[in-house]
Amino acid sequence: MRTARLRTVHPVLWAGWAALAAGAVLCVLGWYGVSGELYAERQLPYLASCTVPGAALIVAGAVLLTHGRSALAAARVEELYGLLVAAEPAGSEESGPAADAPLAVSGDLLMVPGGTLWHRADCPLVAGKPESIPVDAKLLAGGGLGPCPICEPVEETD
Repeated sequence: MRTARLRTVHPVLWAGWAALAAGAVLCVLGWYGVSGELYAERQLPYLASCTVPGAALIVAGAVLLTHGRSALAAARVEELYGLLVAAEPAGSEESGPAADAPLAVSGDLLMVPGGTLWHRADCPLVAGKPESIPVDAKLLAGGGLGPCPICEPVEETD
């Protein structure tokens, strides 16, 4: 499913690449013409007819490519937003205790070696990871680990 805006961006990109190519060809032709002439007054027609318009086409092509890519990115974001809104469940507007409940509810606390957060055992960030280990009480007391913002664990005070 592509939006109409996404399809209209591609000609801008093609025009940008064409302008860049034409500008490069004109600059090469202008350089070749200038290099074959000994006197400056005989080089001016090549500069005026090839090199200056070639440089202008290169600048125009760069502007078109920049505009086309930003428009393409905006069109893709718009398309993804449309897909996200279309896929949103109907009952997502509920607010209350169920909507504010943490993602995980297990009482066991785990951590990943070398990590900076402690998690509930059923937190999606550590669930199913064989390298996760129980949280050391010394690390919690020393402030070496912070609580996970996803599962919102509470520190056990035994």
